[in-house]
Amino acid sequence: MDRLSDDPFETRLREAASRTETALAAALSGTSFLVAGAPDVLLSAMRHGSLDGGKRLRPFLVEESARLFGADPAAAAPVAIALECIHCYSLIHDDLPAMDDDDLRRGRPTVHKAFDEATAILAGDALLTLAFGLVAEADGAIEPGNRLALIRLLSREAGAAGMVGGQALDLAAETMVLDAAEIARMQAMKTGALIAFAAEAGAILAGAAPEARRALRRYGEILGLAFQLADDLLDETADAATLGKAAGKDAARGKKTLPALNGIAWTRNELDRLVGEAEAVLAPFGASAATLREAARFVAFRDR
Repeated sequence: MDRLSDDPFETRLREAASRTETALAAALSGTSFLVAGAPDVLLSAMRHGSLDGGKRLRPFLVEESARLFGADPAAAAPVAIALECIHCYSLIHDDLPAMDDDDLRRGRPTVHKAFDEATAILAGDALLTLAFGLVAEADGAIEPGNRLALIRLLSREAGAAGMVGGQALDLAAETMVLDAAEIARMQAMKTGALIAFAAEAGAILAGAAPEARRALRRYGEILGLAFQLADDLLDETADAATLGKAAGKDAARGKKTLPALNGIAWTRNELDRLVGEAEAVLAPFGASAATLREAARFVAFRDR
């Protein structure tokens, strides 16, 4: 779907991305307690892998889910930046020769190409550990019980039961044939886990009721499915110049995706269905959830 540059939602997304960029640059400035004294080359690699690019969708969802429940924006900020650190670490490691072996990310050389493989591994490690420090440091902004709940959940969603486990399944898919249910499980872990966390985080920050937290969690799970489905559709239909990374990689490596199994028409119908489900989950929140509803449409129908 083509979108105008002055689309209100995209403007809001860009403004949130700018806030994320500024806060992330400050966290990696070399003067903060968590990175002070780090080797210059390591900090440079961390910056290369995390700054100057990306939609910053995950931190945006943290901000917007927090806004839905009236949580303090100052409490949402460190969680949003921590989540983006984990996302960027995962991209650095995914691009390595032992993983997806990509040379291009966001239109620039990947970290292992701009530096070397060992530095890329360490930059990813450092971003991962920085993330938990950022949440732990937010003792003045986030109530201690909520902060512990966020750290606990983020550890699960980023780890073996979530994103890392999903990447392990993704690598295994290069040597074995997965059916549609197995592909969906892998994608829910690899991509969906952090998006689900982003949506649920706002409810945790605000101390929302369990049913509200469950609703935002479900919304995030649906959004994660739509994100990966749209990503796979773009891999089938777009070119590298549009994507800012290599296109057609899954097919070249023998990995099956849901669009490859079911076809483009099925994929577009499924994206429509997922958007409808996301909107239904958000219906009890009324007009307050308008931006989150638009986020579902943006994710499903984006063109890059």
